[in-house]
Parts: sequence; C-alpha cells; structure tokens
Amino acid sequence: MLHCGSFRLDLSRTLVMGIVNVTPDSFSDGGRHLLRDAATSHARQLISEGADILDIGGESTRPGAQPVGVQEELDRVMPVLEGLRDAGVPLSVDTCKAEVMRASLAAGVSMINDINALQQPEALAAVVASNAAVCLMHKQGQPQTMQIEPGYQDVLREIMDFLHARVAIAEAAGIKRERIVIDPGFGFGKTVEHNLELLRGLASFAELGLPVLAGLSRKSMLGKLTGQDVENRLPASLAAALIAVQNGANIIRVHDVKATCDMLKIWNAVKI
Repeated sequence: MLHCGSFRLDLSRTLVMGIVNVTPDSFSDGGRHLLRDAATSHARQLISEGADILDIGGESTRPGAQPVGVQEELDRVMPVLEGLRDAGVPLSVDTCKAEVMRASLAAGVSMINDINALQQPEALAAVVASNAAVCLMHKQGQPQTMQIEPGYQDVLREIMDFLHARVAIAEAAGIKRERIVIDPGFGFGKTVEHNLELLRGLASFAELGLPVLAGLSRKSMLGKLTGQDVENRLPASLAAALIAVQNGANIIRVHDVKATCDMLKIWNAVKI
C-alpha cells in the first residue's frame, strides 16, 4: 500500500500515472490561460481513460531542455492544480524546486515526483513536512547535458546504490517507507544499452523493498530502436511498458493512458 497524501493506493495491480505537461511546447502557445485550460482538459481526459495518478509538470526535463525560473513554473502549475481540485485521483507534481514543492503541497497535491531525488536545498524538508508520497529518481548529469557520453561501470549496481542512499536519507529525515517510490530514471543520463540493461534487470530493484516507477513512454531510446518519431512510438511504448510490468514495475508513467490500460487488462487477465 502506498500512502499518497489522503489516498491509499493498492499496489496489488500496476498503477497508471498519466503525464500532464504544462509547458509551451506541449499544448497551444496561445498564452497561460489556454495552456491551463488545455492541461486541465487533457488531465480529465486521462482520468476518464483510467489514470490512477496524474503527474503534472511545468518544466521540461527532456534531454537538452533549458531550466525555467521558480515563478514561471509556479505560474504554469498552480492554475492547473486549482482546476483539478475535484479530480478524485492523486495529483503528483513533477518538480525539483523546493518552492514549487511547498506551494503544490499547500494546494493539496498527494505526491512529489523529483528527478533530483530531493537533493536540492530544502527539497527534503518540504516533503518531510507533508503527508505526501515522493518518487526518488536516479539521473546522471543535468537535462541540458546528460545525454553527452553517460558512463557507468555497473549501471544496475550504481543506480541501486544511489537509490538506496537517497531512501536512507529520506527515512532518516522522517519520511516513512510507505510514502516512498523509486525510479531508476530511464533516459536520464543513460545510453540505449544502459536503458535496455535497466529494463532487463528491473526486477533486481525489488531488493530495496519499495514500489518501482518506470517511465519509458515515447522516449528517445524507443525512437532509436524503431526509427519512429515521437508521435509514432505508441507500439514501442506499450511493449516497453509491458516488459517493465513483467519485470516488477508497480507504477508506469505514460502519455497514452487508454492504450496502456487496455494492455494491462489483457496482461492481468492472462496473469490471473
């Protein structure tokens, strides 16, 4: 059971986290009002398609992305949170900034999804002071440069050791294990072969005894393997998600919620 704010999420089945990007290149560029309305409408559509959690992000972290300021990120995210107060599912905010975490938590979000694993100043304290869940992710480098020759001696062991250390720090600060999710960070400072090795060995992360989140949807590794552009990666995304589920992922973070839920219905029927 994952303690996610006021929600208790049953992990006996794989949960689907729907991605809601509140960034100018994700929806209309017609201004903040249209951006908010498009994001809110998209979020409600994902809920109707079966999303168990919504992950709302106001700063792109794709390879090469440039950072945005605190106020700009708040201006993008907070109106969407306000518009989804009655959503009926846990809301997660994808941020590494303590100021955005605090504002989002005050607005009632149930999870913080942090690509920096609470390493930024005051981020740990922001989550400790709440009852929200937190997803601690591994990455190597920063989004602007992380895909420039990433390297590991042992990718599985190094990522496992990093997450173990971050979990220990979170627990020591007062975040109970029931609130913690781990994410090996597919595509964040990893080559295609690193990502494939992670996917093959995902089951090994079970030794940490925590729910595992896997985010492979539409990622560049799938494009490199299939030759498809980002809009044509649904089959590859579904295949990668299914392999992640078969290898122990408890939560899968996806753009295409309906197709993913249909895939999981078949998987669950066969598994039972």
